Amino acid sequence: MQYKLATSTWDEKEIGAIQSVIDSDLYSMGPKVEKFEKDFANFFGSKYAVMCSSGSTANLLMVAALFYTKSPYLKRGDEIIVPTVSWSTTYFPLQQYGLKLKFVDIDINTLNYDLTELKKAITENTKAIMAVNLLGNSNDFNEILKLILDKNIVLIEDNCESMGAKFKNKFTGTFGLMGTFSSFFSHHIATMEGGIVITDDEELYHILLCIRAHGWTRNLPEKNHVSNKSEDWFEESFKFVLPGYNVRPLEMSGAIGIEQLKKLPSFIKQRRKNAELFIQLFSDSKRFIIQQEIGESSWFGFSLIINDNSKRSEIIKLLTKSNIDCRPIVTGDFTQNPVLKYFDYEIMGELANSKKIQNDGFFVGNSHLDLTKELNYLNEKLNYLLND
Repeated sequence: MQYKLATSTWDEKEIGAIQSVIDSDLYSMGPKVEKFEKDFANFFGSKYAVMCSSGSTANLLMVAALFYTKSPYLKRGDEIIVPTVSWSTTYFPLQQYGLKLKFVDIDINTLNYDLTELKKAITENTKAIMAVNLLGNSNDFNEILKLILDKNIVLIEDNCESMGAKFKNKFTGTFGLMGTFSSFFSHHIATMEGGIVITDDEELYHILLCIRAHGWTRNLPEKNHVSNKSEDWFEESFKFVLPGYNVRPLEMSGAIGIEQLKKLPSFIKQRRKNAELFIQLFSDSKRFIIQQEIGESSWFGFSLIINDNSKRSEIIKLLTKSNIDCRPIVTGDFTQNPVLKYFDYEIMGELANSKKIQNDGFFVGNSHLDLTKELNYLNEKLNYLLND
């Protein structure tokens, strides 16, 4: 028996999509990427979607865009609130753009913001909040939106682990001014590498298009919010108006994404079915705390936080020996990482829950495949160890 962290979601449809790009002999960003972007925006009920090279660069573009609007949402030195548990590239673009990070603890049950701590953290200095929907689970956006009502605070979402999750029948990633997604191999859909930013704001959309590709005007529509673009294609070929990047996706990634998006509803359905069994097996356990669903989780993976005197090192040793893949719960308490010496930051409170996750948390994978055998095998092995 082997319980993998992730499995391939491809079949002949994706292979055919790759072949269609080979047949076209156009490998850089082109019509397949454009179609995927339109399909993606339509699927999630957003006006605009911009595909890029990864979820990490999607976060980079999202943060950067807030600095380049005609009336910038953010400037260097502004304060942004972040949860203490997330992936590293939730935080790095914020540091790179000179923002001050205020770290707030998470709820031990949901793994998202501790709303009491979040409320305490919001002050007149707060200019933005990054909501991270962790491991497929939505934040409570009713409460977050109440906290910033009538305040000049920008809400953005890192939804890279939660494609397809919903809160109050609305997709996560669509509650903020912008939201990001990832299509890396282990995520809900896989396009080799890939990321997406969605927004309903046309100015931000045009900025994202510009800074995704060198900061030039070439990919902008004739009428746009960034540049007075001329009709002279030669003049516009190498005209640079914003400090940009080259984080464009490959045409193959767009072609694969078209096919993967069609399958996403069935993928989410099976992930939720797997979660039902996981909850059945572990919800009454006195030894583990498992993630409590807010809204409709898309169940990226299954987290377990040790709630007795068991040693995590012994559990991980057993799981590894038993061919059960596992990982820390993303970064654990990110403030424990040495890289923090490069940040301008403040820590709210004791971060007791984040520290608990840092020391006692781990997660196993979920999949678009039926994991009945794997989850029962996991339960059997954990019972064997803990009852020994």
